[in-house]
Amino acid sequence: MLYTTNMPKLWSRTIETHRHDVRQGLLDTTAALVAEQGLRGVTMSQIAERAGIGRATLYKYFPDVESILVAWHERQISEHLKVLVQTRDTAPTPTASLRAVLEAYALISHERHGSDISELLHRGEHVTHAHQHFHAFVRDLITNAIKEGSVRTDTSAGELATFCIHAITASTDLRTKTAVRRLVTLILSGLDR
Repeated sequence: MLYTTNMPKLWSRTIETHRHDVRQGLLDTTAALVAEQGLRGVTMSQIAERAGIGRATLYKYFPDVESILVAWHERQISEHLKVLVQTRDTAPTPTASLRAVLEAYALISHERHGSDISELLHRGEHVTHAHQHFHAFVRDLITNAIKEGSVRTDTSAGELATFCIHAITASTDLRTKTAVRRLVTLILSGLDR
């Protein structure tokens, strides 16, 4: 059998580490196959072959392609949230944090996958939880910017966060990153005190 990915060897530090590494390899393998062939063209047999494992082993980790993609998407969301927290933490002021996070989120949204995979992956409890977490995150950024005196006070921070998040969804239809940055500037002008 041809091994085309770097699946971990059995002698990883621990069995748990090995399982984690195999799982991560399966997520990466599946994402690569979907990128090459589209969502509908990927089978469990193809994933097992590309990963260099037997189908029986693959089924020990995941029952179907959809569950692999959902797990991959959960990992992506987690990574995006980490990037947004790092972005917030490196900005010098609350207003700069708000701008940097909104821009980073808009650019992430701009680069998201095609519609068939988006429909599958953007549903479910993990997405609902991530949206709630992100809304609270943006609300807190806005609250800090209000305290700094740079954001309007005639509307609650929660309502402004909802406005920002929904307005950013327009980034998926924009053609360039420059246009995405203009969108963020427009959104911020609506928040301006």
